[in-house]
Amino acid sequence: MSSPIQGGANHVAAVERGSFHDDFRSYRVRVPSADAPDSFEVVTGDGADLVLLVSGINSGELKATWGPFWRSFKPAWKIWVEESAFRVFHRARTPIASVPSGVRFCDG
Repeated sequence: MSSPIQGGANHVAAVERGSFHDDFRSYRVRVPSADAPDSFEVVTGDGADLVLLVSGINSGELKATWGPFWRSFKPAWKIWVEESAFRVFHRARTPIASVPSGVRFCDG
């Protein structure tokens, strides 16, 4: 399975957002770019083992695609991975800078 973040002729350098783990493995959350990523992937091991790819973040039409080995795992485990990955994804967002103090607004 090829992801938009890794592999193929159109290789894009992934930005790691963070990680989480269970009793057996450590999982890393990566995005294709730091600015408004529309997808993220969860990988384990050296990064070649794709666990989960979530796309459609900006459009709101989310689609989860599971890696071949992980498709047969129990639904409760999959929900845990999805929730953990979203927490890491959102926790690592860059905060929007506040309005500079020299900016004025007009009410009318």
